[in-house]
Amino acid sequence: MQPDRKHMLDLLLDRRSVSALEDPAPTDEELDLILDVALRAPDHGRLRPWRFVLIRGGAREAFADRLVAAAKKRDPSAPQSLLDRYRAWPLRTPLIIAVGAAVRSNHAVPEVEQVLSAGAAAMNMLNAIHLLGYGGIWVTGLNAYDLEVNTALGFHAPNRLVGFLSVGTPTKTATVPRPGRTQHVVDWSASG
Repeated sequence: MQPDRKHMLDLLLDRRSVSALEDPAPTDEELDLILDVALRAPDHGRLRPWRFVLIRGGAREAFADRLVAAAKKRDPSAPQSLLDRYRAWPLRTPLIIAVGAAVRSNHAVPEVEQVLSAGAAAMNMLNAIHLLGYGGIWVTGLNAYDLEVNTALGFHAPNRLVGFLSVGTPTKTATVPRPGRTQHVVDWSASG
């Protein structure tokens, strides 16, 4: 293998999810590169189902309010500690990229493949974020699947969020042990 290609793979092998983030977020120029990488995701049928909503700056406070309102509506007796956690996440995250799929129902390309394409775009972005020296993590949970949160971000059924990417500069780094391949890979044979 050529040394420069091996170096690129070593960089990808070093990628990990990072939730402890601070400013700065990627510059506009870097963000354009990250989004361009997302648009290279596998796309059966060339449907281009990827949709991205950028939440940054002052919009993070309004988004925090939406998350808290959605949580209260889901559970009027939600503990204040949970509501505080929902509010704090966008406020401490320099950039949030809401990743969604524009789903074409009853299409020859199954819905699951359209959603998986949006997921592949998210992974492409996480790789690009890492290669640019930033950190990120893919966040899901109740708010990602909440109809009101989806609607507030412009995802009307059958379109939907697949998650949020939290992006910024890592405040700390830690080595995360990775599982061995033998736990996840088998060779298949027609006789077995």
